[in-house]
Amino acid sequence: FSSQSFINISFFQPQSFLMTGIPGLEAIHGWISIPFSSMYTVALTGNCLILLAVKRTHSLHQPMYYFLSMLALSDVGLSLSTLPSTLGVLWFDYRFIGFHACLIQMFFLHFFSVVESSVLLAMSFDRFVAISNPLRYASVLTNNVIIRIGAAITTRATLSLLPLPFLLKRLNYCPGKILLSHSFCFHADVMKLACADITVNILYGLYVVLSTVGVDSLLIVMSYALILHTVMGLASPRERVRTLNTCISHILAVLVFYIPVIGVSMIHRFGKHLPHIVHALVAYVYLVVPPVLNPIIYSVKSKPIRGAMFRVLSRKSQ
Repeated sequence: FSSQSFINISFFQPQSFLMTGIPGLEAIHGWISIPFSSMYTVALTGNCLILLAVKRTHSLHQPMYYFLSMLALSDVGLSLSTLPSTLGVLWFDYRFIGFHACLIQMFFLHFFSVVESSVLLAMSFDRFVAISNPLRYASVLTNNVIIRIGAAITTRATLSLLPLPFLLKRLNYCPGKILLSHSFCFHADVMKLACADITVNILYGLYVVLSTVGVDSLLIVMSYALILHTVMGLASPRERVRTLNTCISHILAVLVFYIPVIGVSMIHRFGKHLPHIVHALVAYVYLVVPPVLNPIIYSVKSKPIRGAMFRVLSRKSQ
């Protein structure tokens, strides 16, 4: 009996964690919730409009717009994975999140980030094929190939991230340490609350970042180097500009996603001395800004998407 009770005491997992809103600005969380609510509304409305526009417009049933739909879907997922806990903290000061709920949220948050990174890579491949081999474009990127790419993206994200919750669940936690740095569960944040050796978690987390976002960003840069090589071979300057213009939306989407990702990674690794508010704001930029900006970028830069979105809206208002 005594040895059984000793085992129970020696292994501890908290029932819940305590989330943090924006450190130092707790008194004005109600006001801060207004821009956050607006951004979530814009993100969800904009991305759902893109999905409806592509679905209902037959002329948009092309590889480029199928990939854009995948991007919109991953943005909706990313927004929904942080929205309940973030607005719960800002609106109602409800800061508790259950241990298992935290692990589930963490899985989906990282899952949709990896999916978004993979979709951006698939979109760069789409642009490369369209520019370097336009005559074979339709035969290379058939519907069957796009479905396979979508399945591969989902499988890759699932297999990469499935071990994370289990690696955290096996750890022993300190009874007094339940305070998270954000209003959602990040892997790097949760593992720091453990009273155990977290070397495996650190190494696996690094492996996931390098094998997904790291590899994807490298391949995107390579595909654009090949695109530039093809474009420079075109005779007329006007043709070069027109061809590069088809890539602008994708380049902006890549920058909007990867700059905050790099910022979050650098701050988690090297910015321990920075104020908590900097950590919080960079994390919010990483999770909230890309889903807000992507529909805006594509609706401004892509005439077919803009027209299709307006038609969806005008049909709704009738």
